[in-house]
Amino acid sequence: MLQQLTVLSIVRDGDALASISAVIGDEGHEIVSSQNLGEALQMLSNGLSADLVLMDARLCHGVCPQYIETLLQFVNPNDVCILSSLSDHSWRPVANKHGITSHLIKPLMRHDLEELVTAHLSNSCRNEKVTSTRQETLPGSTATRCHIEELTDGRYFLAGSPAMHEIYRQILILAPVDVPVLILGESGVGKEVIAALLHKHSARARQMFMNLNCAALPSELLESELFGYQKGAFTGAHKDKPGRFEAANNGTLLLDEIGEMGAAMQAKLLHVLQDGHYSRLGSQVSMRTNVRILAATNVDIESAILTHKFREDLYYRLNAFTIHVPALRNRREEIPMLMEEMLRRIPREHATTISAFSSELTELAMHYSWPGNVRELNNFVTRTAILQDIPEAMRELQSRVDRQNNSSQTATPAVVVPEMLPCNNMRSVVRDIKEKTEMHLIQDALNAAGWNRRHAARDLRISYRALLYKIQRYKLSPAVSHSPGV
Repeated sequence: MLQQLTVLSIVRDGDALASISAVIGDEGHEIVSSQNLGEALQMLSNGLSADLVLMDARLCHGVCPQYIETLLQFVNPNDVCILSSLSDHSWRPVANKHGITSHLIKPLMRHDLEELVTAHLSNSCRNEKVTSTRQETLPGSTATRCHIEELTDGRYFLAGSPAMHEIYRQILILAPVDVPVLILGESGVGKEVIAALLHKHSARARQMFMNLNCAALPSELLESELFGYQKGAFTGAHKDKPGRFEAANNGTLLLDEIGEMGAAMQAKLLHVLQDGHYSRLGSQVSMRTNVRILAATNVDIESAILTHKFREDLYYRLNAFTIHVPALRNRREEIPMLMEEMLRRIPREHATTISAFSSELTELAMHYSWPGNVRELNNFVTRTAILQDIPEAMRELQSRVDRQNNSSQTATPAVVVPEMLPCNNMRSVVRDIKEKTEMHLIQDALNAAGWNRRHAARDLRISYRALLYKIQRYKLSPAVSHSPGV
């Protein structure tokens, strides 16, 4: 039986679609149709694997260049064929830039389409795709598609779970839209990686991407870092210094751990976001910045707003779109993929004889909740690879799992019912038991959701307003305060 191709048709022309269906479809090949690049990218990011892409030349006009670049992360340029009229040459600069050489003239002729398909069937040694996409078989699960994308400074993005594939789909949609994005998630989940990926796929990709940790600096230093200062502005200011807004002009600035920013700095940041103007410290000259702001935090922003620790108007300026990055315990199927990729990236100076981890170790890793998320997992993999002692790593990890299990068993105290109750007091005792049970259920749901109250309300199947009321009524608070991190 001849090999079957999956052909992605990104075409609006009805006649061209009919020709493709008549020639390629009748040969038994699968045809997946899309009328625009955005829809096609969603299909590819959701798992579609295309052997051949037929793209109408008119779709090259006026689209964000990053859309074409993103398409070529899923398919090789040799697997893309441009369809154009005889007089249309406007697509050539885009094709030449990206190495797309295949081209057919409309109206499409049967023999041209047949030759194109035959060439792809006979070319068994085509180049590998730019972005690594592979099938991973996880313990106790079916094969899962893994998408890995390279970033700068040795960073990479990995999506091997439905949640992370959905985030990647959101990134492809949001990146070209030049508005702020708020990235939420626990410490160590990789919020900076999400920000770097948004920058990579944006129209600002060729400009500077800068990151400033708002929790690492006191307010007075944070202000000078953001806005810069003039010579003589304060003791020690011996020369002019540009701030991050100036250095990242026309690029992207990530304000990491923005939930830790003080009230005064929040007001000054809001002013810049409103009109794009600011002044260096010690200067009366107003400067204008053209920077895309991305913000990230592990703080429950909604709680911070209620307690007046974060400005509500600043929150609405920052969260034009919000991306929630799930904790590693909520995407456990990615743990073996991450371990393999981390091991592969161990620096050469840390010579190791370990080429792969045993299935026993990876399965045990999937039973641990990894409270430090990807950062904690990376530290464990690096230490294990350097020490080259798998049995000791197994013992250490088993100890962590045991402590985790023991902690979860004793986390929620049982409600004690008095053995002897006066009959005239039964109603109040029943009410007390009910309230204590409700309080513990709400506390557990909030802890499980990382104190994201909207998620907890959804899990409890009660309204958000009702949950806020009960939190205040029972005076509930996070058992462990959030600490600054990525």
